[in-house]
Amino acid sequence: MYVRDAAGRWDALGSRDSRSRHAAMELIHQEVIKRIETMGPIPDTQSSSPPAMDESLSSDLNVLLAHVLMLSKRCPYEDIRKKCMCLLQKVQDVGVRIPRPVGNGPSRFILEKEILQVSKLDERIQSIFEDAFAVLGRLDNISLVMGFHPHYLESFLKTQHYLLQMDGPLSLHCRHYIGIMAAARHQCTYLVNLHVNDFLQVGGDPKWLNGLEEAPQKLQALGELNKILAHRPWLLTKEHIERLLKAEEHSWSLAELIHVVVLLTLYHSLASFTFGCGINPDIHTDGGHTFRPPSLSGYCVCDIANGNGTLEEMFGNQQVSELSGEVEVLMEKMKQLQECHDEEEASQEEMATRFEREKTESMLVVTSEDEECVPSRDVSRHFEDPSYGYKDFYRREHVPTLRVQDYSWEDHGFSLVNRLYPDFGQLLDEKFQIAYNLTYNTMATHQGVDTSMLRRAIWNYIHCMFGIRYDDYDYGEINQLLDRSFKVYIKTMVRTPEKITKRMYDSFWRQFQHSEKVHVNLLLMEARMQAELLYALRAITRYMT
Repeated sequence: MYVRDAAGRWDALGSRDSRSRHAAMELIHQEVIKRIETMGPIPDTQSSSPPAMDESLSSDLNVLLAHVLMLSKRCPYEDIRKKCMCLLQKVQDVGVRIPRPVGNGPSRFILEKEILQVSKLDERIQSIFEDAFAVLGRLDNISLVMGFHPHYLESFLKTQHYLLQMDGPLSLHCRHYIGIMAAARHQCTYLVNLHVNDFLQVGGDPKWLNGLEEAPQKLQALGELNKILAHRPWLLTKEHIERLLKAEEHSWSLAELIHVVVLLTLYHSLASFTFGCGINPDIHTDGGHTFRPPSLSGYCVCDIANGNGTLEEMFGNQQVSELSGEVEVLMEKMKQLQECHDEEEASQEEMATRFEREKTESMLVVTSEDEECVPSRDVSRHFEDPSYGYKDFYRREHVPTLRVQDYSWEDHGFSLVNRLYPDFGQLLDEKFQIAYNLTYNTMATHQGVDTSMLRRAIWNYIHCMFGIRYDDYDYGEINQLLDRSFKVYIKTMVRTPEKITKRMYDSFWRQFQHSEKVHVNLLLMEARMQAELLYALRAITRYMT
């Protein structure tokens, strides 16, 4: 649970003024000591079992200590990290068990040192982290991993802030509840837990968290829209929109509905990014820490700082062994394709045929060897019809083609969003553009490389999977640039991200850096969001006309 005790003044820890942070930390220190004294004397025992104490008092203290642990690891200000370390040491010295982190940092796929090193080397990232911490009171693992790409992260956080916290058609608690519904469609417990905490913080009714059937009828009515957008967005029609807008006392307004579809598409796609980067639970949340002692030796507060017991301590920051020319082969293919462009272009008929062939083949790419995931009751209660998903329906269902020339984000969707949700279309467009155009002109160890062809192939392949066609693009390039293991990863990320494994993450682009793979995941996330959003906005446009 996320804590914001007024007496502790957590918010002031995000101040850029060191005196304000120091004063707030003193109050937190006093609050922790007061809680310990309220529990009474701690028995002097050598037993590994924790001393018996009032459960409610113990629970309150544990939540408090978990938050202090998070600050000791994630606060962007070194003075606060050190003070929290000292406080935890003091608590341990009086015989109270302290929490320790679970897992190996923000990601299961990327070494913690590599992620945290980014902010140490880049002052811009440090500033972005400080701003985020001041607004949210936390620095979540998604932001830490996105920190590889500060330009994008800045836009992402700005969009999130506007969507969740600024004035808009929807109430604050409804925004978080819709986020829970969207994340739950992909069984993304990380995002579900994040928004459950935020939902309660802004005054949401805890009863709604018992299941979708406990939420108001108006929210329950979003269940069908949620599942169609997450799994088969091309099936969305103006009739679906009409049912939501003409439901008598449970009706949504057009402005509210725009806010809804942006939230749903964002959190479906963010679930893809979360699974694709192997995001671990945040330290202060369930699954991010434990009060159980280590199995081999006594746990010391210093372990929080030096990472004892983590894989990176055992293996160090090893680089994946060099493979035979993977990057060079890809660069040569890009060069050859560019030369073909310069010589001649395929006819419109041939390009249409190549699109249909690629769309059909993309539906036959096997995603994961794992058995089908069955959502737990804890997550599936937040959405209806858990059986509604991808499965093998692609092999028996024709996905119609949406030509971008007929309905596009630039010419149609952007203006609709901006009209009904003022200024937000501009923020969304900026985020799409940054993700699509982001480049450092590098590929692995190679410098000065034009990666635009490769980025376009990835973006257009994802849209192809959703039946979206660009008339001016030669889809024959996709098979040249994206190998089978990469296609399996992309398809799984976009359709069933809950099935992503570390083996799949490691198997594509094995010579590339983690920052480049995170860049790929940003492309996948934004391309998926835009694809879902296009179908939703097209349905709304058809209803309006």
